[in-house]
Amino acid sequence: MKYYPVHSGYPSYARVNRVIESAFAEHGRGNVQMPPKVYVTFGKTGDFRTMPAYLPAAGIAGVKIVNVHPNNRAHGLPTVMALTVIIDVDTGLPTALINATDLTALRTGAAGAVAARHLSPRRSSISLGLIGAGRQAAAQVEAMAAAFTLDEVRVWSRNEKTAAALAARYADYNARPVSIERACDSDVLAATTPSREPLVMAGWVHEGTHINAIGADAPGKQELDPAILLRAEVFVDDREQAIHSGEVNVPVRTGFYDPAMIAGTLGEVVIGKKGRSSPDAITVFDSTGLAIQDLAIASLVLEDGEGCELPFP
Repeated sequence: MKYYPVHSGYPSYARVNRVIESAFAEHGRGNVQMPPKVYVTFGKTGDFRTMPAYLPAAGIAGVKIVNVHPNNRAHGLPTVMALTVIIDVDTGLPTALINATDLTALRTGAAGAVAARHLSPRRSSISLGLIGAGRQAAAQVEAMAAAFTLDEVRVWSRNEKTAAALAARYADYNARPVSIERACDSDVLAATTPSREPLVMAGWVHEGTHINAIGADAPGKQELDPAILLRAEVFVDDREQAIHSGEVNVPVRTGFYDPAMIAGTLGEVVIGKKGRSSPDAITVFDSTGLAIQDLAIASLVLEDGEGCELPFP
């Protein structure tokens, strides 16, 4: 078995976007094995999840273990940390252990870019609005920049210094801190916060907007005014996961939103089975994060990297 620390030399977003798109296509065709992620909670401090999958088209199987501890910054640790174990399909032998902390951000950013490329009515250049200015907001910018020309990046955060710092980092894309209403007035909007109450109000979102709802990845989290979901065509990465822990989880649980209203999965969109109904429609991609995304990006690490030998068994 080899350990891949992956501290540098990350695959490019052009490559990551491509393999993530292919993984979603396989999901849309029903060609993957992927049980819903399992949560283990630690009260108010956080949780960890296990995410197993088999992606036959890439010949890869394995499981990711990932935590989410929102207060970790106070301890000098990332909010999200992850390890992926790759399993040999023929023997069950663990063949690789991959540091997936940064890869998790990359593959989630790529999912947002894939969703925007297939669901936004704008095909070449876009304005990008960001709700939140943390690691995943940066991933959304970089993944989008590999798929579109970014005319402007509008950044809002509860922390004005954080918003200003992210805007300065992406000054080449005409990034600037703005009000939340102005951030929502964008061609593509990415919400990336851990909020448990709506931040994006229905009246701030115009026709034709595509929204990546990224932050809601556990029960009780939500970033969007539920009224947006009633106006929008909602596409999920996985139905069961989205109903349990995605942007729709709270509106479904309260009876405000009927799961039957979900328009389809991103995989179905990628293979052309589903899609937005018109250029004026509002579309939402409800992203919870799929284990097949982790396998897809792991395949690039195994292709590129030189791991350190670990004795096993």
